[in-house]
Amino acid sequence: MRVLANDGISKAGEIVLKDAGIEVLDNRVAQDHVADFINENNVDVLLVRSATKVRKDLIDACPNLKIIGRGGIGMDNIDVEYAIDKGIYIINTPTASSKSVAELVFAHFFSLARFLHESNRLMPLEGETHFDAMKKSFSKAYELSGKILGVIGFGSIGQEVVKMGISLGMKVKVLTRKPRTETLSLEFFDGQKVNFEITSTNNTDEFLKDLEFISINTPQTKEYIIDTPQFEKMKDGVYIVNTARGGVINEVTLLDFIKSGKVAGAALDVFENEPRPELILLMNPSLSLTPHLGGNTVDAQEKIGVELAQQIIEIKKKL
Repeated sequence: MRVLANDGISKAGEIVLKDAGIEVLDNRVAQDHVADFINENNVDVLLVRSATKVRKDLIDACPNLKIIGRGGIGMDNIDVEYAIDKGIYIINTPTASSKSVAELVFAHFFSLARFLHESNRLMPLEGETHFDAMKKSFSKAYELSGKILGVIGFGSIGQEVVKMGISLGMKVKVLTRKPRTETLSLEFFDGQKVNFEITSTNNTDEFLKDLEFISINTPQTKEYIIDTPQFEKMKDGVYIVNTARGGVINEVTLLDFIKSGKVAGAALDVFENEPRPELILLMNPSLSLTPHLGGNTVDAQEKIGVELAQQIIEIKKKL
């Protein structure tokens, strides 16, 4: 079996595959040439992340392709149902990067609540001449402990965000399409474990009204989850972080509500116009910004590579 990891695979994952007698090609093939490369090199497995798109035309052009794998959770860059109809196995890694994404959520929360994003921009420019003025302007900061955290989405990432919020002493609310209850376990360095039973709500108005921090952790949606009606129901001075997908929050409306003071600050790791975010977003001092880094940690990539490798090995046994 031969694998093309077109968007890369961790060394740990590559070792697992090679130990199982599976060849790994480390080429990076441009989108327009992926199909030809697969056919010319007898590739059985195509592994991608966000960069490579696996649409119907590519699937049709590669009749010998047996497995398509996505390193991560979202599958919006793959025509999944069409591939399955063609008899191709589809695999992904829904939990491998959850902790990394959740940690980025809180990195942004801390950055917003303590003005770190703006301070880091201004200190190199004005730190020598306006030190005291900046110290005063950035003093109206907040602790996260004791605040109300709202989490939209209760998948593996949403659950990790909830757990981190609890560990910081935050009060947690969860919004899902249908109410459900999950038991979440917090494990500590000395072997102790504490379980929390969390029940979500599907009442958006009730969910939004008293939140102080909001994390969006949903799959890609066809319509905005957060738009004018939702912003209007929020408490003044709310902080919002989107590490889900571009298009779940209306970016133009977000800027309007930042300007009005309804939103104290927001963080975007994903954008509607990606990979070319609107300049008006990039220049806004109330936004903390990252270039789609959610699962991009060494730890997450190792887990993703190993998990994909293990799934490929199991499928190989069936073929």
